Amino acid sequence: MAFQLIDGKKISLELQDEIAAEVQKLKAAGMKTPHLAAILVGNDGGSETYVASKIKACEKVGFKSTLIRLPEYVTEEKLLQTVHELNNDPDVDGFIVQLPLPRQINEHKIIEAVKPEKDVDGFHPINVGRMVLNLPCYVSATPYGIVHLLHKYNIETSGKHCVVIGRSHIVGSPMSILMAKNTSLGNSTVTLCHSKTENLKTHTRSADILICALGSPEFVTADMVKEGAVVIDVGTTRVASAETKSGFKLKGDVKFDEVAPKCSYITPVPGGVGPMTIASLLKNTLLAAKREVYP
Repeated sequence: MAFQLIDGKKISLELQDEIAAEVQKLKAAGMKTPHLAAILVGNDGGSETYVASKIKACEKVGFKSTLIRLPEYVTEEKLLQTVHELNNDPDVDGFIVQLPLPRQINEHKIIEAVKPEKDVDGFHPINVGRMVLNLPCYVSATPYGIVHLLHKYNIETSGKHCVVIGRSHIVGSPMSILMAKNTSLGNSTVTLCHSKTENLKTHTRSADILICALGSPEFVTADMVKEGAVVIDVGTTRVASAETKSGFKLKGDVKFDEVAPKCSYITPVPGGVGPMTIASLLKNTLLAAKREVYP
């Protein structure tokens, strides 16, 4: 069956162009330039790449951006102090603390320390709770990006069986909630699978929409997918490779070459969900600057 590639890079650039046009309007009206800050602890390769992409995207849309680097051995107290400073900086509209964090730091404590109105990553319990209740909030950037892709490709979600593999609070859990919500981009019947799910293949083979977010390279194979399914691959694992200059390749959770021929739509890795995550973060920051979620 002929499949259609979901081009996240193209849709992300379109969304960034829309954001850039909004920024021009704000500036023309004499309003402040949206400002996104990022805290990067240590020098994890994946985090470095991701934060660099965010800064580049900020420049492209006309945002102001600030990167605060802290050493791997930073204390929890020092990181909390930095979060507190950004919370109270009136020029910063939104900020993120890049995950994962080193072992000595309690991730939840840091997430909860970020003011909900500046939490453009959408991780704070208040934003998560508001999302569940269908109230204005910042939706976690990756799920927000996936929903945007489904919308742009006119993929019907209502009444469909959506299977999500992975229950992280960053992607899997919020994704399962968004897909089940009584909205035009939801109304799916959702099955949330994880490491304790028995007979996983039985669930995945019945999925009209399969969202893979478990961080295990090429875990999903052709025999796990039904003909005509829509497959969204959220995985981005660095795998050693002698073929690339960097010495690694990005692999998704889906064995693309064998799964794609069975699909109606599929996202590639790279170039699928990844670019949408950054565009969605910019969108949340724009909402923060315009005070649209928290007036």
